[in-house]
Amino acid sequence: MANNFLTTQEIARQALLRLHSNFVMAGLVYTDYANEFKQKGDTIQVKKPATFIADDFGETINLQDVGESNVLVKLDKIADVSVEVSSKELSLNIDDFSSQILDGATLAIAEKVDQDLCGLYSEIPYYSGLGGTTPSSLSDISNAMLVMNKNRVPMANRCAVWDPYAQAKLVTMDSLANANKSGSTDALREASMGRVMGFDNYMDQNIKTHVAGAYTSLTDVTGTGTAGNSTVTLTSAAGASTAQLKKGDIFTANGQQFVVIADSAAAVAGVVSVNVYPAVKDTFSAQAVSFGKSHVASLGFHKNALALVSRPMEPPMGGANSYVATSPSGLSLRVTMGYNMSTKQNIISIDMLYGVKSIYPELACRILG
Repeated sequence: MANNFLTTQEIARQALLRLHSNFVMAGLVYTDYANEFKQKGDTIQVKKPATFIADDFGETINLQDVGESNVLVKLDKIADVSVEVSSKELSLNIDDFSSQILDGATLAIAEKVDQDLCGLYSEIPYYSGLGGTTPSSLSDISNAMLVMNKNRVPMANRCAVWDPYAQAKLVTMDSLANANKSGSTDALREASMGRVMGFDNYMDQNIKTHVAGAYTSLTDVTGTGTAGNSTVTLTSAAGASTAQLKKGDIFTANGQQFVVIADSAAAVAGVVSVNVYPAVKDTFSAQAVSFGKSHVASLGFHKNALALVSRPMEPPMGGANSYVATSPSGLSLRVTMGYNMSTKQNIISIDMLYGVKSIYPELACRILG
């Protein structure tokens, strides 16, 4: 009797379920999905979710803009795992096949997506903590809370995602050790550190380390900026310096926090102009500048601060057996089976097309460590 081989549909649906169970960051951010086929490199418009703040009622109401604002997101990433499989493996039941192949494949894809989401730290200008000093106390959580409260971030749906070293120190505190733990997926439950000070706290091994540009090490730096402009001019007392600032560098000038959005040119006699976010609020001149310097970039954020955008990819041409599985939460995964004539190999490819973007940077805070 002929073997009953697994279909791409069975594999894709099971892979998508297992992918969800392995997500950490992807389970905490805003997701956007539309049932339209796209290709790598396409740029799409994503409608930003509305975020509101509850005001105290006075004599009149304070109208808040619902907004139909959109943000452009480039689908520039494909997470792919392709493996050789035998006819014997394809004749397994779906549970055995999942334990042998899909568990490892979907974990690798989940880690790739999480790494890219953690990399969005470089678009966030607001920060607390001190670079080079691992967060270890309630004050490190409360300082992040203060930054977000000052930015009027809604209290609901706040998360903090910590690097492993910060987790190792923070979980020894009674307030975290005794906190209730929750999560909607296996990975979230395993990563959960409990809820403290309005944050649902998690650990993610994919938290990034930012290596700051050499200019951040210069002394006696002052800044000049004009209200409404997105450029700040920095001047160092080390007048002969030709150091640079790097994308993701952060600094404070005139009480406002900025992030450098593109690598700067080399300084000329210690003077450099940098493109920043957000725009300058109040004009300032020759104000003292302090830098975030190199740091581990743990993150505190509201769910709507960061976005994971996924679109299905068309089945490949040439008659390959392919299926795209989609989920209500906004993710899609494609599974394709093929045969390589030259090597006599059966190949299964599992891939996901997506893009990531900070859509509301003001709803997030870097926690330096």
